[in-house]
Amino acid sequence: MTTGSLGLRSSGSYGSLQQQLFQNSSSPIQTTPPIPRKPPKLFKEKEGLFLWICKFAPRKNVGMLLLCVVSAAAFLWVLYVGKGEVAAEQSNRMFAPETVHKYTFRGIESIQKNNVGQSVSTVQPPPPPLPPVYFKGYTLPPGNPCEGFTLPPPPADKKRTGPRPCPVCYLPVEQAIALMPDAPSFSPGVSNLTYIHEENQSKTEFGGSDFGGYPSLIQRNDSYDIRESMSVHCGFVRGIRPGHQTGFDIDDSDLLEMESCQGVVVASAIFGAFDLIRQPKNTSEYAKKNVCFYMLVDEQTEAFLRNSSELNNSMRIGLWRIVVVHNLPYDDPRRNGKVPKLLLHRLFPNARYSLWIDGKLELVVDPYQILERFLWRKNASFAISRHYKRFDVFVEAEANKAAAKFDNASIDFQVDFYKKEGLTPYSRAKLPITSDVPEGCVIIREHIPISNLFTCLWFNEVDRFTPRDQISFAIVRDKIMSKTNWTVNMFLDCERRNFVIQGYHRDILGRLTPPRASIIVHPPPPVILETQHTSPFVPTSTVITTPIKKIPTKRGRERKSKRHRKVIAGNKDPNFN
Repeated sequence: MTTGSLGLRSSGSYGSLQQQLFQNSSSPIQTTPPIPRKPPKLFKEKEGLFLWICKFAPRKNVGMLLLCVVSAAAFLWVLYVGKGEVAAEQSNRMFAPETVHKYTFRGIESIQKNNVGQSVSTVQPPPPPLPPVYFKGYTLPPGNPCEGFTLPPPPADKKRTGPRPCPVCYLPVEQAIALMPDAPSFSPGVSNLTYIHEENQSKTEFGGSDFGGYPSLIQRNDSYDIRESMSVHCGFVRGIRPGHQTGFDIDDSDLLEMESCQGVVVASAIFGAFDLIRQPKNTSEYAKKNVCFYMLVDEQTEAFLRNSSELNNSMRIGLWRIVVVHNLPYDDPRRNGKVPKLLLHRLFPNARYSLWIDGKLELVVDPYQILERFLWRKNASFAISRHYKRFDVFVEAEANKAAAKFDNASIDFQVDFYKKEGLTPYSRAKLPITSDVPEGCVIIREHIPISNLFTCLWFNEVDRFTPRDQISFAIVRDKIMSKTNWTVNMFLDCERRNFVIQGYHRDILGRLTPPRASIIVHPPPPVILETQHTSPFVPTSTVITTPIKKIPTKRGRERKSKRHRKVIAGNKDPNFN
């Protein structure tokens, strides 16, 4: 049997393709042995046909018939050959490499045969989502003066043993702004934090309030079980929107402005007209335009500011935007002050960073320089200064009792409760933790879930026990650090005193100021000194030092002897009359 009997062409482009398809066929071709047949009588039949044509061809009619048959056969042969060439050309075009890839292989990729023999359309899975991007810190370029900056020894003044500021190396404002992270820091342990809302609250025997809720001990312990998604008490429990019908209420127009703050917020508060408003100094023009400066006051402080002609209808005093708070949740002004201090992330839900300063403090360094120095350069999301003198919670509690900061029985109950939970006195065994007692008048933080959780739980302790937040700081920090690798940057108190100047409360200033004097004397501004390490490629950093007042010393006997000089007879002073 020849290829002609199979209907296949022995030449051409798709003859080889068919041969390739037969050779590459996955199913084996079964063949049967040939059946023996009698040899055909081709030569005999052909010989008879030739003799027949030669016998009748000379006749006229037969010759014409044969001529017509030959012509028709030639015409059909031409048609057959032309059609074959067109088909071959089409097949050559169809099975060209680019065409085969376009049609044949695309169909093979889109349709596959399963084991049952049914056609299954394969859908390409979507590409996996890109991993989230987090800020991972940075290192200062080589040669930067702040890279190897060390604190100088304290001044040798034995007569002054109290706290004092120390030099801090800040980057220039422009460079600090350029180093602001584009992505948030990683939040270990928790990535989704929601807050409990309760309209109908049931009081428990273990503290709490209508503003902060009444979480049971079981709920309190559960809030320290760090999980990926958590829901905790965090103030404002009676309303869905913080500041709106929750206690600590704020006008809707102010709430809209606070919610629109999306970058850096500097916040403070004055309740009971207890302090005077102090303007930030050394603030860059960029910070004046982009940082949100908010001063929260109660109605009493608002009335005092309007009576003193400091506040008008613009509700601005210098850089500060004044926001009046109504329906304060607590009778204790100290506890009211803990609401904005610890829950800024709820009042400013879209802010990335916040700097809290107590009302008695004056900010004297640009906010971006502070954030760069204590957060970004340290790759930290929470920074607070440690107490200049006390490092132990138990010592701090005794100091609070001695100064009558709160009821002694309540302080003892709180400390005993923490002792049963495992709080121990501070020792070197706790290193690298440097202190258990913060100086909480300044808080620098990034608003990410883990730092928000920390301040929520810290506020819950203040709401449940005493408002002395320095006592409850360590227990909350240690419980979170035992479940995650999150840490707190506790910097020196002298560094805090470098960028804020502590003033006197208003009542003390009233006693110190002469009755007829109306000008309030503020502490002297800091002196900015440029380091001598300069480089054409690295911007010169600044070391800011706060001047120290020189206290005049008493001369004692020497001064007394000059007043009562003896006059010797015969040697009288010529100026003496």
